[in-house]
Amino acid sequence: MAIEVQTLEANKALVRRIYEEVLNQRNLAVADEVTTLDSLNHEGPDELRDGPEGVRNVVRMLSAAFPDYHMTIEDMIAEGDKVVVRSTLSGTHQGAFFGIPPTGKTFTQGQIHILRIENGKVAEHWAMRDDLGMMQQLGAIPAPSLREAQRGQ
Repeated sequence: MAIEVQTLEANKALVRRIYEEVLNQRNLAVADEVTTLDSLNHEGPDELRDGPEGVRNVVRMLSAAFPDYHMTIEDMIAEGDKVVVRSTLSGTHQGAFFGIPPTGKTFTQGQIHILRIENGKVAEHWAMRDDLGMMQQLGAIPAPSLREAQRGQ
């Protein structure tokens, strides 16, 4: 079944809208317009997972921990009913984050997201993030020294 270029572009526009309006502008009402009621988020704690409320909870959690956070789309690829995004999350740790008290440190985190689109809305989401690198930048986990890294060779 061939997916028309028009559909692929519409799917990419939907994902751009999520990044700009929901994630970066924190417009929580848009979550209902861009995700299905039964959308599945295949990662994260239960309260951050499914449906539009899960999306709103992600934004609330990120905003509380990193009030200045910003998501930047680096690359976007669409094929079939999926859109893949390579993105960067950046911000300053100013609130508790999964039990880690605020450190005031800034971070950047590479991420890859895969979103399955169904009838013009996100129906499923998968993600891979550099959580270890982020925790090291926040000082929650020590980064290995060069000497320790060389011993591991």
